[in-house]
Amino acid sequence: MGYKDIKLEELIAYGSKEAIIENLKDAGCNQETIDCCLACLDSGQKKELLKRLENHRKGLLDQVHKGQKQIDCLDYLVFQIGRCSFRPNQ
Repeated sequence: MGYKDIKLEELIAYGSKEAIIENLKDAGCNQETIDCCLACLDSGQKKELLKRLENHRKGLLDQVHKGQKQIDCLDYLVFQIGRCSFRPNQ
């Protein structure tokens, strides 16, 4: 059984660069990242493409963690306020 040469574009089953661009935009990629990913697709640089996508994923995950930390801080403040007897200033 031989392997057919498949372009990266076909490998990821999108079928068009427009669909790939739309997916990258939906994933929050900036224009520089999109351009680099397309260049990797055009030149068949699979490892570089995966590296760039992984870096973007890590950035998104960092944002999620930062947001979670902010939510935790807010939840703690709400919890502490809920435990206090609260009297208006006179």
